[in-house]
Amino acid sequence: MGLFDFFKKKEQTPEAQEALNKGLEKTKEGFFTKITKAVVGKSMVDEEVLDDLEEVLVTSDVGVTTTLKIIERIEDRVARDKYINTSELNDILRNEIQELLAENNSNDFENFEYGNHKPYVIMVVGVNGVGKTTTIGKLAHKLKQAGNKVVLGAADTFRAAAVDQIKLWGERVGVRVVAQAMGSDPASVAFDTIQSAVASQEDVVIIDTAGRLHNKLALMNELTKIKNVMKKVVPGAPHEILLVLDASTGQNAIEQCKQFTQATDVNALALTKLDGTAKGGVVIGISDQFKIPVKYIGVGEGINDLQLFNKKEFVDSLFK
Repeated sequence: MGLFDFFKKKEQTPEAQEALNKGLEKTKEGFFTKITKAVVGKSMVDEEVLDDLEEVLVTSDVGVTTTLKIIERIEDRVARDKYINTSELNDILRNEIQELLAENNSNDFENFEYGNHKPYVIMVVGVNGVGKTTTIGKLAHKLKQAGNKVVLGAADTFRAAAVDQIKLWGERVGVRVVAQAMGSDPASVAFDTIQSAVASQEDVVIIDTAGRLHNKLALMNELTKIKNVMKKVVPGAPHEILLVLDASTGQNAIEQCKQFTQATDVNALALTKLDGTAKGGVVIGISDQFKIPVKYIGVGEGINDLQLFNKKEFVDSLFK
């Protein structure tokens, strides 16, 4: 079994699909209530309907830039087909969003190749409070379920709560945690974690990092230092720099993405807390604006409620 084969199986189960549908309920309800109001009394998609649809997408946290792309696509479709009934709008909107995500490097990760990295090193970044440590714990649980040996590195040494939380997750899911004293050098923790993983022939290393945005230069220097010590132990590490964002913060999540992508080479995104927000449209906007694949989505509080992002399943669920 490959590192992430468990996700492939999980995404195909009715339970996982039900969790996704339930997790997107608030976004879906808000979205369709607004669309219904936009087309009430209209039989065809005209300029007024498109103006209203633009407002719906923007207020659903899709973002202005991405919204204008979607509206332009629908305008082209209207011009080409001459007449589009408002009853067709949902299907057209769904298709255009799926195509946009397909163009924006939003891979369906159940088919993603991870190569032969051992250990496979994941560095997790993001501000405090976005669900970073919880995401790490859930991911570790899934990886262990798949038969992988996992070790966690508690490199957020600036908050006692962060180290304690990582340790609790390690105990909960039964994986090893490497930690040092409060205030220790985060790069030293990362080095020790990866070195011990190599010695123990473990499969996956997940390194937590401090969730601070005190200033971009300090953040960049700290993350660069951590990356550099990783490479000394495992050439090419970290193989994945995962930025965790809280979907419920909407446009603030986009701003955080800007900050962290400027500070380090983020190559994967996780959007958490989709079940508690009507702002799920931010997933579409972030994917479009940053061209960084959304890899994981959190659709509930349960230990199994971390899913690999599948653009078709995600958009289909929004429009069911």
